[in-house]
This record gives sequence, structure tokens and C-alpha cells, in this order.
Amino acid sequence: MAEKGAKLQGIGRSRGGQTTKIHVLTDGCGKAVAFLLTPGNIADISVAPQLLASFSPARRLLADKGYHANSLHSLGCETVIPSKRNRKRIIPYDKIAYRDRNMIERAFCSLKDYRRIATRYDKLLRKLLSSIQIAAVILGWARLSLDRNIRIGSPSWDG
Repeated sequence: MAEKGAKLQGIGRSRGGQTTKIHVLTDGCGKAVAFLLTPGNIADISVAPQLLASFSPARRLLADKGYHANSLHSLGCETVIPSKRNRKRIIPYDKIAYRDRNMIERAFCSLKDYRRIATRYDKLLRKLLSSIQIAAVILGWARLSLDRNIRIGSPSWDG
């Protein structure tokens, strides 16, 4: 029964204690497109195929060292992931393009502005996921309303 409760809560033991990981797929503008939650003891690379499966291949895939694997390099897009130190054959990557990965970090920071997400108030995994999705929708609308080039539902004042 304890295993079932742990699975519903999505909590796993890692170096930081009992944690949950949020895996986010963002678009080129840094807006979150897909989320996946796992217990803290699950490796990042084991979740990547599941997260990328529902989307068509992009021109460029940016990720940190935790997602470095040969399987991601064979997706058919430019993979901008630095190699781990213990890799025998270092795979080159575009260091200038890797600078754009800060958009992913900013997406996480903007999600963590919501205290409910940063401190994980929700006990159940599905409730936490719904809180994250609501925050992402609010953040997406806030970005759209701040962008001066995008007009949504602007009325036509022509007679």
C-alpha cells in the first residue's frame, strides 16, 4: 500500500530529500508546451522520449547534460546538449545556440513564482500537475498581453 501512495504522490528520494521533478518542453519563445512530473529519483534521460513523442521534431533541441544520450542525437534535428565529463567520445555542440537555454530556466523561474508550485502544496501528483498547467496558461496569456505585435480579438471600428 505504501508503494501505491508514493506513486500517487510522485515523490522519490534524491540527494535533496523527498522531491518531485518537473520536466518541461518549451517552444522557441520559452513558453511551456508540455509538462511531465516524475519522482525525484528518476533520471532525466528516461523521461525525454516520452516528453518528445507527442511533438514533431523541431529544428533544434536544447537541453542540459542530464538529457545527453545517443538516442536524442538521432532524432533528426540539431541537438545542442553538452557532453558529460565521463563520456569517452565528446560530441561537439553549438555553444552560441546553447546560450538560448536560459529561456528554459526562465520558464522554470516564472513557474516557481507561484508559491503553490515552488513549495508543492498539493499532495497528489495530478493536483500538482493541474496547478502547473493553470500557472502556465496564466503566464502564456500574460506574455501575449504584453507583446505589442500580437492582437487578439481587436475590434474593427470601421463602420
